[in-house]
Amino acid sequence: MAVVPIKVPSVGESVTEGILSRWLKADGAPIKAGEPLFELETDKASQPVPSPSAGVLKISVAEGATVNVGATVGTIDTEAQPAAPSPDKQKPAPSAAAPSAAPAPKETAQPQPNGGGGVALSPAVRRLVTEEHVDPSAIEGTGREGRITKGDVLAHLEGSRETAVAEAAAPSTAPAPARVSSATPRETRQRMSGIRQKIAQRLVEAQQTAAILTTFNEADMTRITELRARYKESFQKKHGVGLGFMSFFVKAVVEALKAYPAVNGRIDGADIILHNVYDIGVAVSTERGLMVPVIRDADKLSFSAIEKAIGDYATKARQGAISVGDLQGGTFTITNGGVFGSLLSTPILNPPQSGILGMHTIQKRPVAVNDQVVIRPMMYLALSYDHRIIDGREAVSFLVRVKECVENPERLMLEI
Repeated sequence: MAVVPIKVPSVGESVTEGILSRWLKADGAPIKAGEPLFELETDKASQPVPSPSAGVLKISVAEGATVNVGATVGTIDTEAQPAAPSPDKQKPAPSAAAPSAAPAPKETAQPQPNGGGGVALSPAVRRLVTEEHVDPSAIEGTGREGRITKGDVLAHLEGSRETAVAEAAAPSTAPAPARVSSATPRETRQRMSGIRQKIAQRLVEAQQTAAILTTFNEADMTRITELRARYKESFQKKHGVGLGFMSFFVKAVVEALKAYPAVNGRIDGADIILHNVYDIGVAVSTERGLMVPVIRDADKLSFSAIEKAIGDYATKARQGAISVGDLQGGTFTITNGGVFGSLLSTPILNPPQSGILGMHTIQKRPVAVNDQVVIRPMMYLALSYDHRIIDGREAVSFLVRVKECVENPERLMLEI
């Protein structure tokens, strides 16, 4: 018998473990070489892992388990044959002329292997519905493609228990009228996804290991707004992509990082590492959590190239196709809470980086210009930084430089 082990692959530098979030094939199923077997979640991304060979799958690690890179999670038997159909499935259908059999005694409905709705159950969910004698067809799945998750089963059980308790407490002097229960559970318990657990862990570590401070300023967005309105159509026609605010901020951040290189650095033990490249991470909100894909060598890119890179990452985020390589190696991060309406916030560092710029919603406010009160579109800016490597003077000066570049976008275009 030739058995090929299924090992957890290396998905990038600094990633030593992940969570086997779900098996894409059932135990004992025939597998083709290169066919996706399971999903591996890390703190950076989730990606399918292909089969190393063709054969029959044997699962040895359950869904939800934390696995190290290089660990064996199952095997592929290259010489085995798929399990033959059970004898019951091979019996011929009874003849129409044959007498009908006596009705079988009524039994508790048993869960169907496919969840009663054509959607395969994971091993963990299949085991739970079997132990609890739950009919999966009565459960509405909230997972991908309508898949029933463990949380769906637990919520269904909780709702059933509360209904049973309510019925038991009702007076028994007269039969209660039949009614459809519309009660919902008082609470729903859901297990955190692997990537959400990792994100939570990294955020706590960032708060505990860095001396994080935040400094604030505000920028007058009048010139950028006018510039975008004036050239929006021609820019779209020439480059095939819209002209957004983010490209201006990426350019402004690069100029400020050149002036204050400590903000583009990081701490490594007792050493300070100053980066000579400008790889700018742009935070993207996805269904799986916040991800930060990196725009490489942003100092060498045009406005259109930056906008295209941001657009490509947005598309990949919607499709769940952002890879670990897209998320590694950033030197500084920009996050835009303004797209959700945030007026002001204090962003958290993206380790091991030492600085992150927070953009916010644009709000028209009265401001003094040349001793006159005028209405201008204003945006609050926030720079969170690691005080171990960046002094207050550098942080404030960095943010002032970003403000100057944003308020004078011509300087960015002319590189002055």
